[in-house]
Amino acid sequence: MTKIVIIDDHQLFREGVKRILDFEASFDVIAEGSDGTEALALYETHQPDVILMDINMPEKNGVDATAELIEAHPEARVIILSIHDDESYVTHALKSGALGYMLKEMDADEIVNAIKVVSEGGSYLHPKVTKNLVAEFRRLSEHENKGNFHQTDIRRPYHLLTKRECEVLQLLTDGQSNRTIGETLFISEKTVKNHVSSILQKMAVSDRTQAVVTAIKNGWVEVR
Repeated sequence: MTKIVIIDDHQLFREGVKRILDFEASFDVIAEGSDGTEALALYETHQPDVILMDINMPEKNGVDATAELIEAHPEARVIILSIHDDESYVTHALKSGALGYMLKEMDADEIVNAIKVVSEGGSYLHPKVTKNLVAEFRRLSEHENKGNFHQTDIRRPYHLLTKRECEVLQLLTDGQSNRTIGETLFISEKTVKNHVSSILQKMAVSDRTQAVVTAIKNGWVEVR
């Protein structure tokens, strides 16, 4: 069982997420909290596999609570919950030690998938967040090169991935979710998930974010 603690100051939201997670047989929500001040004690008492942590709370926000928790327990796995897709929020969350960043607009399947990825030691960023981080990467590159952002010629990794997998990898870089990738390519969401799993395995990475970063570094995808 994957043991989960939810920390969010909105009780209705906590109850909604708990209801979603209760449908997953391998998940067990073992405790809840309403503020970041409770995070350390809840972790030490229950030893959860994953903590879902709201970013905005009245006394101690999720970023500060995560930093405090990770300092005391580096092995803790935290996913930040947020309504903000701005890259500055994401950057602060990741610097605090969080392994995931989910937007509260995510659907049930994405929430379940994010928890599974993080519980297995990977990291997870909402597709919209990934797109914004890629945009920030491009902005910083332009600044470093005095306004001249230049990508070398794109070399699709056909030696490693199929043509369809290369298309999916590009759309992942564009920040599209599995659902929108399926709509773009006229294939089912299940087929997209199979392609993503194959891409991660072939690239020897643990999650979508690592796949995107690796692809950008190797010039396999366009930053657009």
